[in-house]
Amino acid sequence: MTLGSNKNALLAGKSALITGASAGIGAAAARVFCREGASVTLVARREPQLAELTEELRAAGHQAQYVVADVSRTEDVARAVDAAVAAYGRLDAAFNNAGVGATPKPMHLLDEDAYDTVMDTNVRGVWNCMRHEIRAMLTTGGGSIVNNSSTAGLVATPVTATYIASKHAVLGLTKAAACEYAAQGIRVNAIAPGATRSEMIDAWIKENPEVEEILLQSAPLPRIADPTEIAESAAWLCSDRASFVLGTTLSVDGGWTTR
Repeated sequence: MTLGSNKNALLAGKSALITGASAGIGAAAARVFCREGASVTLVARREPQLAELTEELRAAGHQAQYVVADVSRTEDVARAVDAAVAAYGRLDAAFNNAGVGATPKPMHLLDEDAYDTVMDTNVRGVWNCMRHEIRAMLTTGGGSIVNNSSTAGLVATPVTATYIASKHAVLGLTKAAACEYAAQGIRVNAIAPGATRSEMIDAWIKENPEVEEILLQSAPLPRIADPTEIAESAAWLCSDRASFVLGTTLSVDGGWTTR
């Protein structure tokens, strides 16, 4: 258990794995999960950012480790899951957050390399993670997995076909795994964040300054989310307080998909 943690915290005593943990929603999730009592294994491709975040968490009295890994590579994911089990004795929760965006472009102009890059991380990556996380959870009686999709997994917008396809696929994988492993005590759910402050969206807004105003005008809550707001929803779904929530997608989008 995390040093000095509150036994009533959402994730007290749990071992959690978080992918895409070097920045944005993933880094926010690392801080939230630790605050809520989890011992964390942080996974991403960028070691300097992972090392800095891990040191921050340890300095605050939390149990944290990192594994440099690419979720599109099966052997990398297996190594990360094995590291979580080796360090903390089990894997209770996983937040499969790693993902990449796509350059807006009409579908007929997309090339195969761009398609493969998005699908390999956003779909194969989630599939890889779930396979190995489920393997670990089956040995200890269950756990909870949360996959990060997007509002793009619920609705479509122009010139983002590959990203939309990938995020819809995440929801299909979520539902399939939820049905298949519920009887073995594994809950699988997804979140669908709306516009959230991150490297991805900040770069998009920098290139297209008009985008931010469009985003602000298109939701009942006219602002861009802080990554911590998204991380809080993932922490709750990973916790025992969401014990009867299975195979669902929680929209965390300021009401954007209610339009």
